[in-house]
Order: sequence, then C-alpha cells, then structure tokens
Amino acid sequence: MPRGNPSPKLAITIDPDIHEDILAAAARDGVSVSAWMTSAARMALQRRAGLAAVAQWEKQHGSFTAEEMDAARRSVSAQLRVSRPVRRPA
Repeated sequence: MPRGNPSPKLAITIDPDIHEDILAAAARDGVSVSAWMTSAARMALQRRAGLAAVAQWEKQHGSFTAEEMDAARRSVSAQLRVSRPVRRPA
C-alpha cells in the first residue's frame, strides 16, 4: 500500500496540434509532462478564480476605470518581466 498522499492518475486526450508543443514546453522547462500539465491546469484555475473575484468586486463596487485598468496592466507587465519559471528535475 502506498505511503503518504499519492497523486491521483488522470487519463486525458490531447489534440494532435498541441501535443508536440506540450512535450517541447515540458522539456524546455525541465519538468515532466505531468508536472507541466499540473502547472498549466493550476494557472488556468487561478486565472478563473481571479476573474470571478474581479467580477464579484465590480458587482459590489462598480467597474474599474480606464486609469485603474491601465495601472493594473503596467503592474502585471512589470511583474512578468522580473518573474522566471522555476526549474525542477523531471
């Protein structure tokens, strides 16, 4: 019997037009395909949660102004320029 908290297995089908890109991205990042797919799914779920939080905030407080959106874009762009992917062994 496995010890700890084993990761659940998930069988998925990948569209042929992105299959090779996924393999290449995982290799480029120095991680397994499973780790790369987990990271991609985590980012997609975080993005959804963030968008839902923004929608809820705007529902309560009104839409963001153009100036606020521009400031947010600048902040995100600056953060993306300085962040680097973490490389872990496959």
